[in-house]
Amino acid sequence: MNPSSAESVVREFWRLMGSNDFSSVGAVLSPSFSLEWPQSNERIRGADTFARMNAEYPSQGPWSFTVLRLVASGTEAVTRVAVTDGHLSAEAISFFTVSEGLITKVVEFWPEPYPAPAHRKHLTEPLAPAP
Repeated sequence: MNPSSAESVVREFWRLMGSNDFSSVGAVLSPSFSLEWPQSNERIRGADTFARMNAEYPSQGPWSFTVLRLVASGTEAVTRVAVTDGHLSAEAISFFTVSEGLITKVVEFWPEPYPAPAHRKHLTEPLAPAP
């Protein structure tokens, strides 16, 4: 696999995120890097601001990132990642743009889980047994 392919670069991004040394993630971020969160109408520009935002984000322990799915082609990749600090658990859907072996842009969505509506219960089944 090409070490500068979108898939390789994004896998390295998540590996570095898992180190919890968020400054190290700058190794795979372009100088023009930006992260967009459309749900909250926010943009983060630059590796330093990205690292600071992650370091300052409230947590109850080190962050763990599990790539559940990664699809890549050309200069783009999409991941579905499970995120936890041991207390909080969430999933992120991230759309990456890669140029010259560096991530230039991420557009990320953090969907909130919700109970299945009763009106379609007769047509569906749970993905996993209830805890």
